[in-house]
Amino acid sequence: MTGRTPARRGVLAAAAGLAAVTASAPGARAAGPSGGPGPSRWTTSWATAQTAPTAADPMASTGLTDATFAARVRLTAGGAVRLRYAHAFGTAPVLVGPVTAGGRPVAFGGRRQAWLAAGASLTSDPVAGLRAAEGARLTVETHLPGPTGPLSFHRNTHASHSVDGTRTTSVFLLTGVEVTGAHGPVVAVLGDSITEGVGTPDDADLRWPDQLAARLPGSAVANLGISGNRLLLDDARFGPGGQARFDRDVLSLPGLRTVLVHLGVNDLQQPLGQTDPALVLAGYRQLVLRARNAGLRAVGATIAPFGGWTRWTPALEAVRQHVNAAVRTGRVFDAVADFDAALRDPEHPALLRPAYDSGDGLHPNPSGHAALAAAVDRRHLL
Repeated sequence: MTGRTPARRGVLAAAAGLAAVTASAPGARAAGPSGGPGPSRWTTSWATAQTAPTAADPMASTGLTDATFAARVRLTAGGAVRLRYAHAFGTAPVLVGPVTAGGRPVAFGGRRQAWLAAGASLTSDPVAGLRAAEGARLTVETHLPGPTGPLSFHRNTHASHSVDGTRTTSVFLLTGVEVTGAHGPVVAVLGDSITEGVGTPDDADLRWPDQLAARLPGSAVANLGISGNRLLLDDARFGPGGQARFDRDVLSLPGLRTVLVHLGVNDLQQPLGQTDPALVLAGYRQLVLRARNAGLRAVGATIAPFGGWTRWTPALEAVRQHVNAAVRTGRVFDAVADFDAALRDPEHPALLRPAYDSGDGLHPNPSGHAALAAAVDRRHLL
């Protein structure tokens, strides 16, 4: 692949039995009935959350010049397709394009290139002739003439992408693929490294949001997990906390019905953390209030065991238990996904079940991720 002319690629099958992307007339129709997203409303089928690059991220911090970034993403719902780009942490505009999706040209207001303003987002036209199947993999190739300067990005999607043929697991500027075919729950997961997929292999689609989407045909699940992310506090590497990024990462998503909050363990265990359970619960309540003000349902996940993790202490365990007990009462969120109950060892409740532990005492393995997906009640997402 060269940086000057983006190659047109077809859509790759997601896995055995998943349908491919097919040609069809594009475009969104009138909004569907209020009881659900319907096949005519735009919803996010794939999404990721951005952070600012650090010195440890040379490609993102330096930026790209005359390069083509190819993202290979798995769609949780299908239909007509459009793309969304963002530069949340940018300081200068970036020229985007030409772009292809599934080998087909992408336009922005009828043009092959568009400027993405610093701090802004950019949504494409519906991709002409492209209709995606639920569960398909879509390749999006974005040429960046540059020099771009530092790029807003997501560090690790646990999937293979490339820049001019060089493999990367990072995604630059692309934040969403939106479709018109979701007819089930439309969910955003605001989470940390467990949501992001640490503990599962790359390119396997075994993160618990992936497995949740597989359990809910027709649903759209946006994975907004960032490794190291916290509810209350910001971090240069792990990004703004859930309080700071909620409006940008969650409320900006089209067609959303429910937000599932899976944050808290990093507030406890990271250095200079926040270990007052009252402040953690107050942070949850603020997110719930903002979700309800936007007409969304808010589901909360209990904090899973991390007794095998290097920073665990009995004092932190007491805080975790206090927070989880309050979340389970039903007076914080609209509904609860009890991740603690799903993963804990019955004989040693501060620990992950051995069959679910990836080996570090904090992050579950693929079987543990399956248990988390099973702990989310579909009725709570509608």
